[in-house]
Amino acid sequence: MPSVPLLPRSGRRVFVALGDSFTEGVGDRDERLPNGVRGWADRVAEKLAKADPGWRYANLAIRSKRLRHIIDEQLEPALRMRPSLVTLYAGGNDILDLTTDMAALMADYERLVAQLADTGATLVLFTGFDVKVSALLEPLKRRNTFYNEQVRAIAKEHGAVLVDYWCLDAFHDRRMWDSDRLHMSKAGHKYLAGQVLDQLGVPHKITPKDWEPPTRLTFLEWERRQRRWVHDWVLPLFGRKLRGVTLGDSLTPRWPEPVKVPRKGGLKKLAAETPDAGTAP
Repeated sequence: MPSVPLLPRSGRRVFVALGDSFTEGVGDRDERLPNGVRGWADRVAEKLAKADPGWRYANLAIRSKRLRHIIDEQLEPALRMRPSLVTLYAGGNDILDLTTDMAALMADYERLVAQLADTGATLVLFTGFDVKVSALLEPLKRRNTFYNEQVRAIAKEHGAVLVDYWCLDAFHDRRMWDSDRLHMSKAGHKYLAGQVLDQLGVPHKITPKDWEPPTRLTFLEWERRQRRWVHDWVLPLFGRKLRGVTLGDSLTPRWPEPVKVPRKGGLKKLAAETPDAGTAP
């Protein structure tokens, strides 16, 4: 592989992705792959394998997971894999829980980051984006700002690579988001993969969508979309909260053990050849 200073030179090539729906790939639908999604992390793994054959990849992320779940369920498996590259996004779901103690959350986050950094792996962290879902969620902006300030400081303290998602202006376009307005669309995941690869210095040919400027909605179109969004996403979300369930409760990690990523055909080829490749034991 061409010299990539941000990746270890040990010869060990194991990429482990940790987190929640952001990293699982929700919003980027593909029924040929485990859990029916693809996502930015799969794309990063494929570009790593294309640039330097032999990379192995595990994705332990599951939608709806809080930071405590990621620590309890994903940290130890990740450490056992002896990764050379780790990506972590965690805490977004905690921010949405109004009872979350943000100072305590970020203390736990830093302890998790410290354990991952101690492996010697290249560690990639992310700030969160200020998703313009609804004016009702504007009070969360202060919590998002605090989270991002802490992530930036923690990344600097532990020598992590930072993908400052908050500052990626491309995501102000609504077409970068799925219909639930909380998860990236296919275009969003693809764009983010390019940003991660750029930060790591890995060659790729991912290019941003060359879109026409978004059309301005009439009031009736906006109102119709609002009603559909409330019916399809907001009410079911509150219903799950009342029942104490999440969309990730019945799911297992997409790639629970490191799989060798084919240089040609990528993970779709692997899934077609070994249908249980992404099924947890």
